[in-house]
Amino acid sequence: MDGDRHQAGAQVTPVRLTSGAKIAFFSMEVALDDALPTFAGGLGVLAGDFLRSAADLALPVVGVTLVYRHGYFIQHLDTSGRQSESPVSWSPQDVLEPLPERVSLEMSGRVVNVRAWRRLIRGQSGAEVPLYLLDTDLAENAAGDRTVTDQLYAGGQEHRLHQEVVLGLGGLAMLGALGYEPVTFHMNEGHCSLLTLGLMEALLAPGSAPSEKDIDAVRKQCVFTTHTPVPAGHDRFPEGLVRSVLGPRRSELLSQVGTLTSGSLNMTDLGMRLSDFTNGVSLRHGEVSRTTFPEVGVRSITNGVHADSWAGAALQRLFDRDLPGWRAQNDLLRYATGIDLADLEEAHRECKTELIDTVQRSTGLALEPDALTIGLARRATPYKRTALLFSNLERLRALVETYGPLQVVCSGKAPPGDEGGKALIAEIVAAGERLRGVVKVVFLEGYSLSLAKVLCAGSDVWLNTPAKPNEASGTSGMKAALNGVPSLSILDGWWIEGCIEGITGWAIGDHTTDGDDASALYDKLEQVVAPLFYRDRHAFLVIMRNAIALNGSFFNTERMVREYSLSAYGLTANDHTCSPVGA
Repeated sequence: MDGDRHQAGAQVTPVRLTSGAKIAFFSMEVALDDALPTFAGGLGVLAGDFLRSAADLALPVVGVTLVYRHGYFIQHLDTSGRQSESPVSWSPQDVLEPLPERVSLEMSGRVVNVRAWRRLIRGQSGAEVPLYLLDTDLAENAAGDRTVTDQLYAGGQEHRLHQEVVLGLGGLAMLGALGYEPVTFHMNEGHCSLLTLGLMEALLAPGSAPSEKDIDAVRKQCVFTTHTPVPAGHDRFPEGLVRSVLGPRRSELLSQVGTLTSGSLNMTDLGMRLSDFTNGVSLRHGEVSRTTFPEVGVRSITNGVHADSWAGAALQRLFDRDLPGWRAQNDLLRYATGIDLADLEEAHRECKTELIDTVQRSTGLALEPDALTIGLARRATPYKRTALLFSNLERLRALVETYGPLQVVCSGKAPPGDEGGKALIAEIVAAGERLRGVVKVVFLEGYSLSLAKVLCAGSDVWLNTPAKPNEASGTSGMKAALNGVPSLSILDGWWIEGCIEGITGWAIGDHTTDGDDASALYDKLEQVVAPLFYRDRHAFLVIMRNAIALNGSFFNTERMVREYSLSAYGLTANDHTCSPVGA
């Protein structure tokens, strides 16, 4: 986005070594813009927003991820809503700066060479945080090894483990080759956990076993963030595969630190066991994680979103006029309570018009500017329950007859192997057909950063219906709140902290079955949300303004990164010294 800087083409700018970069942030995916398709969803978006705010705050941070020459995938939907996928086509040299440094590592009995590309992220402070994207597509590598960094979350377990070796061990080696000497390594989920193995090896004499002192020394360098209570989000690899890929020496080291147990390697267990600070991404998620990992003592740092990146253009102009300085000091959004409601309504109308235009261009469907518009955009997987709104179509028809028109704009990708998620998309499309002429339902294919921004800013209400307690955080609702769009959501993840009933939005009951949650959703729409929208516009606008002032001012990555700085990294004001790189 606008704050980033890249070097196009093959020219190489000499690397300015930044030994002062104290924090190394590792993530399997990072989302910065749609031209750099190195992300799948929320984990990557959070990582990108983290690095932007680190640059805003001039923190001494460096990021590490993989390059993914074929991205995640391009989503295609047929007329019935059935999803198919194709690879992304993009060229790293068009948007990234190539670096000459090379490192090598041993993997599956072969030497694999790794290069890096660089992207600089310029913050409000003028400081730049570098992101390094690792790449194995080198002529000197074996054909199979050249494809390790080709596609995100593709291939079987061996391919995934190869990727995690490159990210963790290769990333650690690359930072050394570039002249970095971080004092803290932040693992954004378990995909990065093998970097702890590299840190341990650096402490040990060849062939020696780690002592408790050695293990504690690694822990003191490491921070681990877990992002999901869903078991599928925690990688496990069978012991035989681990020994084949890592070799006997490294496998034995994993056994010695107690992480290659019960016939498998759990990457989350490895990262947590060798970290001094572990956190979940909301207060509730911290509670759930402490139950799942009782021996760890998981803490909480609630997620946020990068305010300057996610506020719609019309809202940005309004904030610039009424809340000058908000981009660099997000807590100034607290004073949004002073924004004139008519000005807020006009800004929202501009954002809604952009959404309507986007739908028209994409589908040919003409939405109504004054109709209650619900935004529903999530990764399509069963626990998200994105089709819950359509479980009783008669109640939706009755709502329209009683209050006025309703339209629903949906988007989201199902992981390629998630047949349940794909079925949810098809179910929504089918419900839209059955509601034709009564409720306008549109499913926009190709969910992206730019589309997410339009949806979050242009909807009237943001809907989220996960099955508890699977929603670790849920940052899309934070993006909506930043734009004055209140949430109607299950009380899980961040919404437990962000929901002040009737003030910042509305909760959907506190139930345990899909049927009860669906009934509570319809009750809230019929009895509260639609009556406010159509019959008490002033009250609805006050809630919109409260969403900005109470939630937008807090659920941002500026606050989140400050919390990491103080609680996890132990930085002080004197450590905010990330100098511009390449200047």
